Amino acid sequence: MSDTTPSLLGRLSLNQQTLRQWSLPELADGCARAGVRGVGLWRAPVQEYGVAAAARLVRDAGLRVTSLCRGGFFTALDPGERAAALDDNRAAVDEAAALGTNTLVLVSGGLPAGSRDLPGARERVADALGELGPYAAERGVRLAVEPLHPMYAADRCVVSTLAQALDLAERFPAGQVGVVVDTYHLWWDDTVGAQIGRAGGTGGTGQESGSRIAAFQLADWVTPLPAGVLLGRGQLGDGVVDLRWFRERVEAAGYRGPVEVEIFNPALWARDGTEVLAEIVDRFRTHVG
Repeated sequence: MSDTTPSLLGRLSLNQQTLRQWSLPELADGCARAGVRGVGLWRAPVQEYGVAAAARLVRDAGLRVTSLCRGGFFTALDPGERAAALDDNRAAVDEAAALGTNTLVLVSGGLPAGSRDLPGARERVADALGELGPYAAERGVRLAVEPLHPMYAADRCVVSTLAQALDLAERFPAGQVGVVVDTYHLWWDDTVGAQIGRAGGTGGTGQESGSRIAAFQLADWVTPLPAGVLLGRGQLGDGVVDLRWFRERVEAAGYRGPVEVEIFNPALWARDGTEVLAEIVDRFRTHVG
């Protein structure tokens, strides 16, 4: 077993959905007790608790918010739906700023009903990034485009690879738009190592030119997938993903930010949260460090 260095363990962050059974106060208390210093939050439970109250709760527990999820869903054809999506994303940016995080994770959106036009949908994502990027940057927030596994392309996210995410992000200043490297979504892609180098600004040459890596998230891939596929993420070490390889690649690309564990899995939600968190820390040491 490889020991995790204190500096790496100190970068461990727990995404709120990993322990969905916990309330926000339980999450803050549990992470503080376990020595996990970062949390990734989701908009709906934060809104329910109150954005200002959530920011105060996390701060008072000695934690930092490493990301807010999610914005996005930019692919609608109807002008009214598009305007509503942009307004909602501006609100998400404001919430991220209030929580003290500089990262708003974006899920781009799937194909509109009846459409088969993937390039057109991706172009509408680019248009939205162009509108929202300056607004976000003014508030100290970077838009983080997350590529999702291709099985989600039809209904959830037309951006399926890190290369596609970078093709979008690189149209805009690095301080406005970055990308998410999520092991669950990218493990299968044989170009991902080169694309992580590209995202880090090295371009495979070792020459730094501005990192696009806004967030690094961990989950494992296990089969068979459940019906609906959304809740099939595996506990670290339970599946086929070389998690340490990903960690080494993003670090070689210059990333030294939070390492956020984001697992949607009903079997974990049914267990005692303190037990699950202790297991995550142990698995992090074993499979990531």
